[in-house]
Amino acid sequence: MNFNHPNIKLSPMIGALTLAWAAANSGVAWAQTAAEPPAQHQHMGGHAGHAGSSEGFHRRFDDAEKWAMEFDNPERDAWQKPEEVLDALHLQPTSLVADIGAGTGYFSVRIAKRVPEGKIFAADVELDMVRYLGARAEREHLSNFTAVLARTEAANLPEPVDVVLVVDTYHHIDDRTRYFAALTSSLRPGGRLVIIDFKADSPNGPPAHYRIPPERVGEELAAAGYTLTEKFEFLPRQYGLVFTKRDS
Repeated sequence: MNFNHPNIKLSPMIGALTLAWAAANSGVAWAQTAAEPPAQHQHMGGHAGHAGSSEGFHRRFDDAEKWAMEFDNPERDAWQKPEEVLDALHLQPTSLVADIGAGTGYFSVRIAKRVPEGKIFAADVELDMVRYLGARAEREHLSNFTAVLARTEAANLPEPVDVVLVVDTYHHIDDRTRYFAALTSSLRPGGRLVIIDFKADSPNGPPAHYRIPPERVGEELAAAGYTLTEKFEFLPRQYGLVFTKRDS
């Protein structure tokens, strides 16, 4: 896969990380799973833990064009409510934002248009998603959009941000308390971490026994050094939790 194409803007660290990703992330991926079919129809790749463990639910997302038809399906808007979510974040034109598990850019592209003087870092561990993100940013002329190749154990954000958005991805992440404890260094003073993931009764998402209840998310992130400051109650299929660093 060619990451040196002149029309694809990627984080400068991607080239150095590609070989490490291939070894460390083999069989593991986490992109936004909002448009996954109902749990009983899912194919599970790699290995997976359960809601009582800190091991994430793993599957492949290695055909970005195929996934784009599901992730960016306009029908998703009715229950994902992307504009309401972004309104609730109160982003400023100069905000720096990271979208972890960005997938094909469903939220990242919208964020880029809301922060014209800021930056959006669209991070994913799946190489083909990162390629797709970079090409989409170029195609849509989003100069403030950078695709970032993450690792399963670190987001690899190029600089600290004001908001980290994690949509339908929390349940994919292993050793979450350690992961998000390390992520505190990527939040600017007063920065926020926003977790949106599937409710137990959602018709979309991972199998029910891999879903993580919001109470557990709160416990894990409290152990990682965060304080819950806000909840989103307007999403029909998901919960939304906003955290700040405890020392903010």
